[in-house]
This record gives sequence, C-alpha cells and structure tokens, in this order.
Amino acid sequence: MIPKGRYQARHQLPVVLDDAGNGIPDLARQALLEVNERIRDLDARILAYDRRIEALARESEAARRLMAIPGVGPVTATAVVSTVGRATEFKNGRQFVAWLGMVPRQYSTGGKVRLGKITKRGDVYLRTLLIHGSRSVLARLAQKTDRQSAWLRSLIERRGFGRTAVALAAKNARTIWAMLAKGQTYSPTLAA
Repeated sequence: MIPKGRYQARHQLPVVLDDAGNGIPDLARQALLEVNERIRDLDARILAYDRRIEALARESEAARRLMAIPGVGPVTATAVVSTVGRATEFKNGRQFVAWLGMVPRQYSTGGKVRLGKITKRGDVYLRTLLIHGSRSVLARLAQKTDRQSAWLRSLIERRGFGRTAVALAAKNARTIWAMLAKGQTYSPTLAA
C-alpha cells in the first residue's frame, strides 16, 4: 500500500512496482513506470525553470524589494515587475487593485450601495498569484503573534478564510503599488 500524497507516491511507486508478487499486471506495471519517469522528467524541468525565475528575481532590484512582502515570492515578484512596468501609471494603490480585479462588484440602486463578490475583471494571473501567496501566509498564521497576524485571525473569524485571503491579497497589491510607484522598501507599517 502506498501512503497518501503525491511525494510519497512518487517515492514509493518504484518500490511497489519492483515487487512482482503484489498482483499488479505487467502492462499496468510498465505504464506506471513510464508515467513515473515522465513525471520525474517534468519535475526536473520545472525545477530548472524555478531556478531561472529565482535568478531573474535576484537580478531585479524591484523584484528583490517586493519579495520582502509576506506572501510574495520570486514568481509573483517577477510577474508583477514584468507585467506592471511603471506603477506610476496608476493614480493610487486602489486603482491598481481595481486593475487586478480585486474590488467588490457594486449593485447600487436608489442611492443604496450594495457590494458583492470581487469583479475578477483584471489580470487573472497576477490576481491568482497574489491570492495563493496570501493563502500561504494564512496557512502559517498559528505560530505568529504580530499585529497583522492578530488582524488576520480576527478577520478569518468574522468573514471566513477565502475572503480573508482576498483581503490580504488586495492589501499586498496596494503595498506593491506603493513600493513600485514611490521606490520604497517593505516595512510592516507600510502594509498597515
């Protein structure tokens, strides 16, 4: 029996397939070996690309500054730097967040403003990277005691995990705009 999880399966699959007495048909055994080899080749290629992206991030001064933000790694930093170009084209951080599609949709009538889910009308790739980065920050929230972590925990209790992830992603996007437009370096007070 192979343990749960893709890494465990990749590690244990050759051992299981070498055991001729486990009842796996020869055709299935051969197919699984080939699939496992392809996955290993793809893993090696992905690792090579990840290293190239990390090297690009280290070469870019703006990307290095952005990687100081919790939840922003080399992939997100290089994607933002290459996609956004000059952040000064946006009037403010709010406009940048709207460009990413992380603002609430408005359903207004008769002077009453109703806000819905995020519009998702902007750059899908950057929005996805920022939200995944914020999810990784939220996953490690239990062992932190700083002010932002306390705010995030209370927001999760009030609004739920998904909305908190989007809120943190939007906050990080505003921080990114401030850092790129004004040439600032990251400090937790900048994100507050």
